[in-house]
Amino acid sequence: MGPASRLASSGSPPRVGQQAVQRRIDYRRLLDGLSTAVLLLDGDLRICLVNPAAESLLGMSSRQAVGLCVDELLADGGEDVAAITQALAKRNGYTKRRSRLGLPHGKITELDYTVTPIDCEGELLALLEMNSLEHSQRIDRDQLLSSTRTTTRELLRGLAHEIKNPLGGLRGAAQLLERELPDAGLAEYTSVIISEADRLRNLVERLTGHRKTLERRHVNIHEVVERVRNLVEAELDGQGIRLVRDYDPSIPTLLADPEQLIQALLNIARNAVQSLSSPVVHHDLGKIVLRTRATRNVAFGQHSRHPAISVEVIDNGPGIPERLGESILFPMVTGRAEGMGLGLPIAHAIVSEHHGLLEYESEPGRTCFRLLLPYQMPYHGATAAPEQTEGEP
Repeated sequence: MGPASRLASSGSPPRVGQQAVQRRIDYRRLLDGLSTAVLLLDGDLRICLVNPAAESLLGMSSRQAVGLCVDELLADGGEDVAAITQALAKRNGYTKRRSRLGLPHGKITELDYTVTPIDCEGELLALLEMNSLEHSQRIDRDQLLSSTRTTTRELLRGLAHEIKNPLGGLRGAAQLLERELPDAGLAEYTSVIISEADRLRNLVERLTGHRKTLERRHVNIHEVVERVRNLVEAELDGQGIRLVRDYDPSIPTLLADPEQLIQALLNIARNAVQSLSSPVVHHDLGKIVLRTRATRNVAFGQHSRHPAISVEVIDNGPGIPERLGESILFPMVTGRAEGMGLGLPIAHAIVSEHHGLLEYESEPGRTCFRLLLPYQMPYHGATAAPEQTEGEP
């Protein structure tokens, strides 16, 4: 038994130092520091307090959530309300496994939650602690992807070495042969050999994810997003697709390699364009939303939570084919016959090198890829976004 336990069991009053610590405790700040999503419900089961982890899980701010009845969030509302009401009446806590939580845009996520009755100055409240199963699955998936990507990269590097050496010899021989040909018209064939050798070399470099080392500097994320928007907009050219900005001007600067982030975001944005440009897709107006937000208390790995910048690319296309599922981020997996399946794996690798996460959710009519990039506390000199919200998806 430790010193604190012995003190509690002995019934001795807290020492003067302990009393001073207790007086300094700000319980709201303690709740804000928790990685567990916590809601405080009043006697009518309406939300009266939300911590940042719960804001992140619910996808809404504290201002939006306070005042809502819990049955407006839980998909099995009647059953859950009855159970929570009974727990308060009996003053007994309980835990429910695999409940369903309704999120904005109609999404449903599974979670475990625990209800604990609390007597607060004569008023009976319910403390609701929620743990997202999707969050745990996302961490497992990201760890699997990272492990698989490392193994695949080593295999591809070995294969690339075996391919590039004979390609170099083939190209050099073709160049020598071109010089010795008596008929200049035959040079057309050696040019084909040289150009195809170069194409295969470039393909191998793309397969191995050949990139330079990150060159980090403080960058406004909107400079990156605007660069991508300009590049994509130049490629649309009458395709009936509209780009919409939805920027949060309060986002601080980020320590990152802007060129690499441009590449990652451009790969994702081009995927959205291609999904909307497919001949099998029918829409009156294709729309791609580029959205930025500052988020708090995002889980990076199992034990690390940090504030982060969220960059979303949202399109109203047909969605990711169900048969691809979780494999969409693996190399050589694509839903297009002409695609190579390299854009998303490269984007995932770049985001991972920035210690971030690449998430996605998809259904017919709405696909969202989300880059979550951790940043340190804002420092002086952060600049505002070029433009503010122009529309919602």
